[in-house]
Amino acid sequence: MANKPLRSLGEYSQLVAELQNRPLVERSTITVWSDSPYTAVAEGELFFANGFRLRMREELDFDDQRITSYGYEVYRNAERLYWYDDFPHPNDPTLASTHPHHKHVPPNIKRNRIPAPGLSFTTPNLPQIIQEIEALITASNV
Repeated sequence: MANKPLRSLGEYSQLVAELQNRPLVERSTITVWSDSPYTAVAEGELFFANGFRLRMREELDFDDQRITSYGYEVYRNAERLYWYDDFPHPNDPTLASTHPHHKHVPPNIKRNRIPAPGLSFTTPNLPQIIQEIEALITASNV
């Protein structure tokens, strides 16, 4: 894997390429493009076995080595299972431990939020999210 993927467009692109080659990934539309000498956008979908799909968008700042904004949505076929976002909810004390990172889950997926440990602005989130989806696929095969 890329050594410091948030350092440059090339290193982040390498990370994304490596993640797209995992055994349960069937295809990808994720592209990473630079919109200035120091920033980029990563956007698209990863299609997994058993109808699972990740839709994602990240805004990246290589000068600060950070993800400045993100959104990750996980589907099984047409059903949205859950999503992660970084929109702050400072008045929700249940999310304080990972503020502003959180996960929307059923029931009432729009309003039901839980902490998202492991998500960060300073390290790539895609490896963790892909591992989570791979675990769902494995569990669905049981």
